[in-house]
Amino acid sequence: MAEESGSTTQRAPRRNSHVFAAGWILWVVIFYLQIPRVAAQDVRVHGLWVWKGPAILATPGAAGKLRNFCKEEGINEVYVSISSHGEMMAESQISRLIGVLHGSGIRVEALISSGDADEPGKHREKLLSHVREIVAFNRNHPKDRFDGVHLDIEPQQRPENKGPGNLRFLPGLVEAYRAVREVAERAGLTVNADIQNKLLKADLEQRKMLLSSLPRLTLMLYELSSPDDRESPDARTKKLQDASRRFLNMAYDGLRDPHLAKMVIGLRTPDYREQLPKMLHVLDEANGADSHYEGWARHSYNDWLAGESK
Repeated sequence: MAEESGSTTQRAPRRNSHVFAAGWILWVVIFYLQIPRVAAQDVRVHGLWVWKGPAILATPGAAGKLRNFCKEEGINEVYVSISSHGEMMAESQISRLIGVLHGSGIRVEALISSGDADEPGKHREKLLSHVREIVAFNRNHPKDRFDGVHLDIEPQQRPENKGPGNLRFLPGLVEAYRAVREVAERAGLTVNADIQNKLLKADLEQRKMLLSSLPRLTLMLYELSSPDDRESPDARTKKLQDASRRFLNMAYDGLRDPHLAKMVIGLRTPDYREQLPKMLHVLDEANGADSHYEGWARHSYNDWLAGESK
């Protein structure tokens, strides 16, 4: 009995070492499986507007040209207007475009614009009808579907809404955002909307209302600089760094809700011309540590095409 007892005592450490080794291997496997997920969460948005889609993308090879531009410029999502002056892109053309972009890992959002959808009634219903068209397209093209809806609603352009501090349109704008979100998210679409810095100068309750309406907003940070203003590159860079930080702080000041919209910052070609790619990189460097900052967006592919044709 003593020998059997001793034999059992000698085998126990081997069993424990096997258990330890198996546990270690399992931990390593789980760790490496998590790496792609973490990396995916850390990828910033690098967006691009494409206006007049039916005309811009009608020529043979246009989808491939857009894809190549995105790959060269580090762009991972595109906002495409699929109608121009009432002319819709053909479904086959849309499907082909999405397939080409998805093949290179580029998200595609349907860009829908309106100047009046903050108003209830026919204007908002027209906006929602466009969203439903996107939902129907996705239902008919499950392999080449839009990833989201990108809203460009601009009530601030109407005369009655102009002027500093004039935000009378904000409640209606938020209602439009929420109405679109209800339709889109039910169909698996994300929703993103362009906003002007005027909205971030609102009071606490107004900003809370805006930032809780959608999961993402894109701030159009335009006209900070001009290529003709004779500023040095360093001065232009510092101006953008300071302004982007200031507006992010302004947006979320006093708000602690973790479910508020993330912010993408959009810059436009006329403000920086050939320096635009560098200035977009400045945004990532200046705001990368801010949990509210989601990335940048470039306005627009049409400007680049116009410059290329000269």
